Amino acid sequence: MRLKRYEGNPIITPIEGNEWESKTVFNCAAVHLDGKVHIVYRARDKKDVSRLGYAVSKDGFKIDERLKEPIYTPQGEIEKYGCEDPRISIVGDRLHMSYTAYGETPAMEVGVSRSIQIAMTSISVEDFLGRKWNWDKPYYPFPGVDNKGAVIFPEAFQGTYVMYHRIPPHIWVAYSEDLRHWYNSNILLSPQYEWDYFKIGTGGAPIKTDYGWLVIYHAVDKKMVYRLGYAIMAIDDPATVIYRHPEPLLEPEKEFETQGDVSNVVFTCGAVLIGDMVFVYYGGADTVICVATAKLEDFLRPVKLWNVL
Repeated sequence: MRLKRYEGNPIITPIEGNEWESKTVFNCAAVHLDGKVHIVYRARDKKDVSRLGYAVSKDGFKIDERLKEPIYTPQGEIEKYGCEDPRISIVGDRLHMSYTAYGETPAMEVGVSRSIQIAMTSISVEDFLGRKWNWDKPYYPFPGVDNKGAVIFPEAFQGTYVMYHRIPPHIWVAYSEDLRHWYNSNILLSPQYEWDYFKIGTGGAPIKTDYGWLVIYHAVDKKMVYRLGYAIMAIDDPATVIYRHPEPLLEPEKEFETQGDVSNVVFTCGAVLIGDMVFVYYGGADTVICVATAKLEDFLRPVKLWNVL
């Protein structure tokens, strides 16, 4: 199966007049709330510092509103160079956002060593919808570890929460009882095909279906071409793989995917289910934001066939 690109792509592009988003806008989280798709996207200025912006769409395709100011900015030295690649999961009455903190390594001479690591924060659904950006103080679940792409499952499993994250070249799984302290981190998925030869990493929040959890991820081949793939995980155990699709869902083909700040990249941090349709939001060439869709049935067909056989 393949994702179908929206004919109006890209849906979000840089705005020259807004310094904080004047160079690139890409990799975005997406949540479906109050009948709308809320998009929290990464934006870079001419100095390559990343902040997070906000846009909203009623139909999942056309952007109806986009705020002029960022809704989240770097917090302290540990992420002074940017907050990157947000992912959001709704757990109860709160939105839990992870992102990559890019900053100075603590206790090192400024400019000598830069670091990346996972950062996490949250906000109430009420405040988010009311546009009161009362984010919690961020915390760093794997301090000092070169780690990215954390995403939390939207529900607990017998009282235990589950996170996927990415230490190259694998996708890892970790566990927590309080959504703050994480333990028992183990490799979950590894490169398996030629198109994901170099490394794989998490996408947006997993989507619950009757046949398992739909997990969309990014993959990088030996030529550094980024594609999207997917797997289905057991409904009662996110560490059990039921099915992994052998071919990519989407690969760079359009000019806005093959040419840009980083060429030959399609990269997702967010997908939502609206009715029977999955909307996948992705960055094109680390420069613009696009959307592509497929019916949920298309993702589940191999699993249904396997169950019949």
